[in-house]
Amino acid sequence: MLIKEIKGGVCAPQGFKANGVHCGIRKNKVKKDFALIVSDVRASAAGVYTQNLVKGAPVVVTKKHLTDGFAQAIIVNSGNANTCNSNGIEIAEGMCSLVEGVSGIASDDVIVGSTGVIGQKLDLTPMKAHIAELYDGLGDRSTAAAEAIMTTDTVKKEVAVQFVLDGKKCRLGGIAKGVGMVCPNMATNLIFLTSDVAITPQMLQKALSVDVGSSFNMVSVDGDQSTNDTCCIMANGLAGNTEINSDNASFKRFAKALNYCTVKLSKMLAKDGEGATKLIECTVTGAKSLKAARTVCKSVIKSSLVKAAMFGADANWGRVLCAIGYSGADVDVHKIDVTFISRAGEVKVCEDGYGLDFSEELAKKVLTEDEVTVLIDLKSGNFKATAWGCDLTYDYVKINGDYRT
Repeated sequence: MLIKEIKGGVCAPQGFKANGVHCGIRKNKVKKDFALIVSDVRASAAGVYTQNLVKGAPVVVTKKHLTDGFAQAIIVNSGNANTCNSNGIEIAEGMCSLVEGVSGIASDDVIVGSTGVIGQKLDLTPMKAHIAELYDGLGDRSTAAAEAIMTTDTVKKEVAVQFVLDGKKCRLGGIAKGVGMVCPNMATNLIFLTSDVAITPQMLQKALSVDVGSSFNMVSVDGDQSTNDTCCIMANGLAGNTEINSDNASFKRFAKALNYCTVKLSKMLAKDGEGATKLIECTVTGAKSLKAARTVCKSVIKSSLVKAAMFGADANWGRVLCAIGYSGADVDVHKIDVTFISRAGEVKVCEDGYGLDFSEELAKKVLTEDEVTVLIDLKSGNFKATAWGCDLTYDYVKINGDYRT
């Protein structure tokens, strides 16, 4: 199956428009803080969410609105998480009602998201003042929407692909925001995906729920799980393919395209972690089970000591073995090989659980690159997995030391 990467983000699929503006939630007037994505028609919809017991009001409202498996719009603000507020549900529902007021789309068909500081009151006033501007400006403006959901992100995160089902040209696109509080169980911060594929809500939910296990759930920036993690997808069927209603060949092709986008966004999220200077990709091969492979690679990319060593370009491979050892996975520590790889080359540092003589100069050169792979071979089975993280820098502490003030 040919998957072609294209431009357009969430507006690449037929029948989707987006926009993002500054409405005044954020003090910085040059930063957008209010986003809207709208489908021309009601669409199949699915979502996955944080498993944190402390949940943002938008998560509660979105789950309620997607009970029937359909939606037509997504409204999002940045600068305030709308979490731990006594009137949070009222505000989240109010944001959906604002969409209904300007578009006629039923508020129950609106997905809502918020991101920013936890525990601060969110006022609808600035959103009321700018909802008409936001709606009237809808168009091929995925980038504006991507910018409007950013918090401490340094770069916007967009992706879109094109593929064919039943002879019909189909598209799938997405935007995301990440940076801090990224260590999900079901999603990672805010991700919004769109597609023009015809697929039932049940199969769309299945595709998304399975997919996050190998994409967003394999990302960690700092080990903290957000209260607002949400990943939602709308598929409006305008591509004209035969509706996917079972686990058939078309479903598998759709799932492959979805995974292409989610993995791409996962890497963007990890690389742009708060204060990060490099993407760390950990690939585990030779595991006894998929669970073991995933457990090991996530343990490595979550290790503060590994992350700090990567920041310093220090080939301290013992920290990798340490993280494997406490991961809880069933591994034979006397069979583990570890290799560091980047554009600058590769250096094997450990074989069968013991250190090798290697060039510190080459290792430094390899680990100085902005994208580094930690390849781990457990030599005990046929399963593999990949996780994505980033280095731990001085700037992470600076950013989070005064994040609220």
